[in-house]
Amino acid sequence: MSDGPTRVLLLHGIWMVGLTMRRFARGLAEAGFETEIIGYPSIAGGPDAAAERLADALAQGPAHVVGHSLGGLSALQAAGSTPALPVGRIVCLGSPVCGSGAAHALSGVPMSHLYFGRSADILHAGCVEWPAGLEVGMVAGCVPRGLGALLARFDGPHDGTVSVEETRAPALADHIVVQASHSGLLLSADAVRQTVGFLRHGRFEHARPGHAE
Repeated sequence: MSDGPTRVLLLHGIWMVGLTMRRFARGLAEAGFETEIIGYPSIAGGPDAAAERLADALAQGPAHVVGHSLGGLSALQAAGSTPALPVGRIVCLGSPVCGSGAAHALSGVPMSHLYFGRSADILHAGCVEWPAGLEVGMVAGCVPRGLGALLARFDGPHDGTVSVEETRAPALADHIVVQASHSGLLLSADAVRQTVGFLRHGRFEHARPGHAE
């Protein structure tokens, strides 16, 4: 293990619950990390609810954070609004830091506010800035399987919900693309392995074969 925290807090994405992070958490635990899944109401509470529960967990001691999709955006927003939070490194899994084209497309559907609730604003705007010195890594997927592909017209590689370009930001410490769909990132052994590498060393294993850049 590295000299950083051994705790890892995991945040799920929109329309999901804590149980959806269990397999990913198990993979991190097998690598030697102490994992804790943070559940929050993604529609009724949104990123503010996620930030509040994340802050409560971090009050018990420093930890890395892994967030899937909206969970990653929520972690970045929390770190930006409260720089004193004892966050180690953050790994985002398919988080649209540049804003979600699929969410924008769905916003034109009647009653779309019921789908996103309090998470609508951050899904539209994204989150491309966070405190200087905070190491953030992004694991994106490139298997185009998901309902988002029916709503948004992606010009390049995408994971069925979020395009690879929507996951890129200049402030990222590292970025890598793996063979997985958006929800498949949570089941991907490759995504787990890359996350472990970043949490330990602040970088992904780009030299290994089988990864798209």
